[in-house]
Amino acid sequence: KIRRTDLAPMLWYGTLAAVGVSILTAIMLTIFGMSLEGSAEQIYEGITMFIAAGLLTWMIFWMGKQARTLKSELEADVNKAAASTNKRALFWMAFIAVVREGVELAFFITAAFFAGSNENVGANTIQTLAGVVLGLGTSILLGWSLFATTVRLDLRRFFQVTGFILILFAGGLVAHGIHEFNEVGWIPNVIEHVWDVNALIDENSVFGLLLKALFGYNGNPSLTEMIGYFTYLIIVVTLFQRSNTVKQNTKVVQPQA
Repeated sequence: KIRRTDLAPMLWYGTLAAVGVSILTAIMLTIFGMSLEGSAEQIYEGITMFIAAGLLTWMIFWMGKQARTLKSELEADVNKAAASTNKRALFWMAFIAVVREGVELAFFITAAFFAGSNENVGANTIQTLAGVVLGLGTSILLGWSLFATTVRLDLRRFFQVTGFILILFAGGLVAHGIHEFNEVGWIPNVIEHVWDVNALIDENSVFGLLLKALFGYNGNPSLTEMIGYFTYLIIVVTLFQRSNTVKQNTKVVQPQA
């Protein structure tokens, strides 16, 4: 938009480098987890679930807070980098902006892979990669449409909607992390199976595996798993709604001189 096409290559170099680092991070995390066995594997998966849930939760509130100023701040950073005689400034600006979200996505994808893992690892890998490609393709299409057309996106509303969806994702990761720690005895079950609805939705069916990967579905969860899941949802949804309410209430009309 500032018509500095000579700087476009540095922007793409930074973006592609960050994408490469993010992909490498996801591959290394997954390969390392798959190399473990027994309780070590369950502990690693549980820790990965909790880290991914923590990163998602942080991102939800950070994006909600930055929604109004994100576009203007990025434009200011681009103008500052463009004014610099060192073109690498634009490279690092793009790299940091993308890799920050890319590494978070790597943890989430790794956690989702382990959450939906079953005996057919090959099929699960294909499904995970297909989901990643579809999600990234949709994001690229959205980004291109915003750049190439006059479409305007209400970032605040967009992050409110996606925020609630991500809260459900993160809640599922918390529940699955607790489940893994139940398996190794780090967190007691209290009640091993609160209910069993596998007869209705089998957790090993295609639909059940989808729900497990996305929302941490378990057909026969333990009591501590359910307590952790609903406690997380209640606390985070309450804080999320409160933060949105505070932002709306702080919209003050400037008094006329």
